Amino acid sequence: SASPKGTTASCIVYTMVEIAKESDLNTYKYLTYLLLQRPNDKMSDEQFEQFDPWSEAAKANCQN
Repeated sequence: SASPKGTTASCIVYTMVEIAKESDLNTYKYLTYLLLQRPNDKMSDEQFEQFDPWSEAAKANCQN
């Protein structure tokens, strides 16, 4: 990464990948799921929780 913001972004993505692996999700499917659904700060906590790798929604869409 060439900047502090780039380093932060890389850390976030690497963390998401490792959590997906630990949750037995297909990493590619999980990242695609997140990018297609586009979680944002305007969502309620309940809506946002569906993107947790341990949520039933994520498991249904992204398991290996």
